[in-house]
Amino acid sequence: MSDTTPAKTTQHPTPQATNTPITLRVQGMDCGGCERKVEAALTRLSHVEEVSASSVTGSVRLTAPMGKVLPHSEIESTITALGYQVVDESAAKAESEKSSSWWQSPKGYLVIVSGALLALAWGLKFAWPALGSWPFIAATVVGLVPIIQRAWQALKMGNPFTIEMLMSIAALGALAINAAAEAAVVVFLFAVGEMLEGVAAAQARRSISALSKLTPSIARLLEHGEIREIAAASLQPGQRVQVRPGDRLPCDGQIIAGHSSIDESPVNGESVPRERGEGETVFAGTINLDGVLDVEVTQSAENNTIARVIKLVEEAQAAKAPVARFIDRFAFYYMPAVVGVALLVAIIPPLVSTMLWSESIYRALALLLIACPCALVISTPAAIAAGLSVGARNGLLMKGGAVLEQLGKLKRVALDKTGTLTAGKPTVTDVESLEAGSHLDKNRRDEIVRLAAALEQSSSHPLAVAISDYYDRQDGAPIPTVQDARALAGQGVAGQVEGRELMLVSPRYLQSFNQHSSEIEARIASLEADGKSVVVLIDNERPLGLIALRDEPREDAHKGLQALERLGVQVVMLSGDNARTVAAIGEQLGIEAEGELMPEDKAQRVRQWQAQGLGPVGKVGDGINDAPALAAAEVGIAMGSGTDVALETADAALLKNRVGGIAEMIALSRATMRNVKTNVALALGFKALFLVSTALGITGMWVAVMADTGATVLVTLNALYLLRYRFNGVG
Repeated sequence: MSDTTPAKTTQHPTPQATNTPITLRVQGMDCGGCERKVEAALTRLSHVEEVSASSVTGSVRLTAPMGKVLPHSEIESTITALGYQVVDESAAKAESEKSSSWWQSPKGYLVIVSGALLALAWGLKFAWPALGSWPFIAATVVGLVPIIQRAWQALKMGNPFTIEMLMSIAALGALAINAAAEAAVVVFLFAVGEMLEGVAAAQARRSISALSKLTPSIARLLEHGEIREIAAASLQPGQRVQVRPGDRLPCDGQIIAGHSSIDESPVNGESVPRERGEGETVFAGTINLDGVLDVEVTQSAENNTIARVIKLVEEAQAAKAPVARFIDRFAFYYMPAVVGVALLVAIIPPLVSTMLWSESIYRALALLLIACPCALVISTPAAIAAGLSVGARNGLLMKGGAVLEQLGKLKRVALDKTGTLTAGKPTVTDVESLEAGSHLDKNRRDEIVRLAAALEQSSSHPLAVAISDYYDRQDGAPIPTVQDARALAGQGVAGQVEGRELMLVSPRYLQSFNQHSSEIEARIASLEADGKSVVVLIDNERPLGLIALRDEPREDAHKGLQALERLGVQVVMLSGDNARTVAAIGEQLGIEAEGELMPEDKAQRVRQWQAQGLGPVGKVGDGINDAPALAAAEVGIAMGSGTDVALETADAALLKNRVGGIAEMIALSRATMRNVKTNVALALGFKALFLVSTALGITGMWVAVMADTGATVLVTLNALYLLRYRFNGVG
């Protein structure tokens, strides 16, 4: 039974003549039948163009025609009349965070009361047979009252074909033909089925509310050299907070002082902590492990990482997958058809045979009960909600059931190179001495790196940073100071190190010197053919050595691509980098690769594959130049380290920032759709079997409802089992 306590008055935004959707929080909706009742009632209102109710998120999304104003008071009164509550955001959050047991819910009370009355009725039947059917009639009436109330409310709103209406007709009809015991059993089993639907919906809502608990409620604000505790929800960009070891970060921000290991698993699912220092970005909800950090807030509480994840998950769970929309349309036509068939079963047999009217009516009523689409309606949204929750828990965000469904169908995936397949920053791959007979001398190679690092120590160029990082890892000794440091426009840098006049330049700069050989040119050409950038160290116009650098594939790239191959998905690299570098990386990874592509070229490739029937196509990227292709693909997937444009354009996001996450998404999609198909098969299979047996008089009324309730139990448990999904051997 839905909670029918008076609705709390809510504050609505000032009405505006716009078609911007609004979202209301509604308590009491916990099944597909609830969604359809709300949608049917609100669609009949003037100035309401589109309505989408979600029992998973407990919300109703409404849109008015262009230039019209949504009638807020009429909307709220309509929802209240159906037996639900419109509440504000804080009340909805508090409700979702409640971990009350099933017996503390209104539907749980009904199960307990109906069950107790049914047990009492059976006891009285054997103790005082003279009472006849009256104990069962009393048990039926008490359990049926809230069901009739909901059926009547829906009928007044113009929706006669509801599950509650079918149940009311069947139970009252059973009483009329003196089948009171079966009517009482039917009402009890229906209450059990309704309660199970509520449990499934509550489980999905709790998976969302659990995310909000990742952000601490209190933050330590740094102000004028003093620390005071304030509500984390009040933090604004520009403020500074102190985060102690063991504390969760209360905000998205940038480290301005301190160094520590950060456990980012609450946000991206990555189990290995990452070292973070001054100037680096940190996220709300992550855990500071071993150092005191001063962090400058960069996002307000409503816009931080956790808040955005919650919003994405709620929107995703509210967005119905194509298969879910099909089930809704099927149920819309199915219910009137069932009523029509039941009428025929009740009327025709007595007219054309010797069957008694009481027998035909009994069969018709039993037919109505077994035909209730409870299990069928819950089969899809429960599984979709579970799949989306599993993904969010593992750093795989999918913006809706449609995305989750489409991911499993992907046949080809196009990946960007820089920042997606590669780390996004160059690393030193080769160091060679050019002095005769010393190319294998480790000491000479170490000296080349040391001198190059000295020249580059004041530069922030990616190649300079890579050389300095390489030196720190190899040696770690202090870098020599450089005198008279200067930039050579478009060529490199120069300066005096330990009294030597040195230059670190591109190979093209060698052309101005005579002291280089064809052997050096051949070696440079060979390195560049492998997609590497080469710099040359020169001492007084004499080449000393070469340093080659390349943006290398991510550590998990090979494993992630192999996982995609095992799933039967073809991978192609599309990059704007030079064709030689792209070809070298593609060959190293063993995939097809295309380079020197503009953003519109990437989108055009995706459209070409779609036109050739090579789709559905997925596109993975992290930059603004990937946005057109992300939008063109059936499924656009953004890497978590990507730009806001990429994240907003994409249909899904990999917070783990790993190539293997793509295969994990596809595998989760396929597991979810297998779960959905199993649920639909169970629901339809039970219906088909018992519809026939009931029409033939083989099974009775309570057996029919037991079968329907059993199917509801099975599909609910199967959907909840998906919450235990593990990505073993994937990605």
